[in-house]
Amino acid sequence: MGDGRGGLQAVLFDMDGLLVDSERVWLEVESQVVAWLGGEWGEEHQKALVGGSLTLAADYMLRLTGADVPAEEVGRRMLDGMHERLSESVPLMPGAKELLVELKDAGVTAALVSSSHRRLIEPVLDAVGREFFALSVAGDEVARTKPDPEPYLTATARLGAEPGRCVVLEDSPNGVAAGEAAGCVTVAVPSVLPIPPAPGRTVAASLREVTLERLFSLVG
Repeated sequence: MGDGRGGLQAVLFDMDGLLVDSERVWLEVESQVVAWLGGEWGEEHQKALVGGSLTLAADYMLRLTGADVPAEEVGRRMLDGMHERLSESVPLMPGAKELLVELKDAGVTAALVSSSHRRLIEPVLDAVGREFFALSVAGDEVARTKPDPEPYLTATARLGAEPGRCVVLEDSPNGVAAGEAAGCVTVAVPSVLPIPPAPGRTVAASLREVTLERLFSLVG
């Protein structure tokens, strides 16, 4: 694990909005589902859900529209729509592939830790390259999703790594909260929502600013 330099043991990537440019795809799918429910959807609604779970999104949509539809059906329609689109195209965020290649070439362990369900992680792994990730943790594989630290604690435990020697890369406040609560060194790369600086937190404009040397420098 790692490459022997410094204390860095692993780099843990969020997926939506951090590794792949999927938040705009989520907005399209959410808008279609809410229209089916008889309501209207906009960016202000999406911002309320960034980094959250599918269950929370379905409940929010039902409260917004007052539709008499099972939450499971709402969630299924969102999953179907996202799976269809991600199976066709997975746009990477700027600097994502370059960082993954740099980590792999250096022998540094990487993992994918997402609030999205396993069904949506699979086409992303296929498109990005499974060889870049030692493991992945999906939102439907943990009891508590982000902002709870469980997803990151699950990943570090499975890797046999110390949370304090792992760097979490996140784009949402929920994700940053999860990484910090897990005791990981956390780098925020904001996308839809702003993330303010805080003690012990690094904020980067894009993954292009997150180099291998910078990651090593964050873990003593």
